[in-house]
Amino acid sequence: MTGQEPTGQESTCDELTGQEPHEPPSHQPPALDPARRGLAALSPRYQVVAALAVAVIGVGVGVHLLMVFLSLAPQNTVSKQHGKAVEAWVFPEFEQNWKLFAPNPLQQNIAVQVRADVRMKDGSVRTTGWTDLSAQDGAAIKGNPAPSHTQQNELRRAWDFVTATHTADNRPVGMRGALAEEYLRRIAVMRLYRTDPTSRIGVIQRVQVRSCTLNVQPPSWSGEQVPDKPVYRMLPWWTVSAVEAAGGVR
Repeated sequence: MTGQEPTGQESTCDELTGQEPHEPPSHQPPALDPARRGLAALSPRYQVVAALAVAVIGVGVGVHLLMVFLSLAPQNTVSKQHGKAVEAWVFPEFEQNWKLFAPNPLQQNIAVQVRADVRMKDGSVRTTGWTDLSAQDGAAIKGNPAPSHTQQNELRRAWDFVTATHTADNRPVGMRGALAEEYLRRIAVMRLYRTDPTSRIGVIQRVQVRSCTLNVQPPSWSGEQVPDKPVYRMLPWWTVSAVEAAGGVR
């Protein structure tokens, strides 16, 4: 005992020995300079790589926008001289369709349908029912975040090709009309062999294509009245070539 009253304070060994208390080791990384953020916080080597990547992306976006602009703009010196390069870049993935913003936007739903005469194994010929090819494309596109260009445009453009190269009584105009018929016929035969049960067990001899056009009904508040009955455009029967009938377009 020392004869001293307790002071209520405890002394550490360091205090008794006259040494400064030890600080616990710190494991925190050194603070970054608040002025160095973003690309500036990277090392010089990575700054160069990042700058090159940004430059390449910027050039790519600029070229793409220029190509799309040239494909939509009226013909000019640049588009005339480099038309093939522009088309190769834009079509078919980046094609733009401005019909929605036309003075008279499309107000009809057009479905392309097909039926066929199929020769069965016993020699008889059976006529199939109508297959709605447009409905098949619609079902494939619905709910698909990235539908293929074929599903979206192959059938539609084939039908547009036929209507643009045929007279009102469905007669082909020149060689382009015959080419349009062949193109649409091949699509129809290919689809039937894939989806129609009768065609899958027989050989297609000829096909007939028609369109079914329905007007888009106006909203109830407009008071406008448009016909709600379907209008059909029936094309003549087309004979299927031997190569197509043998499955050459499957």
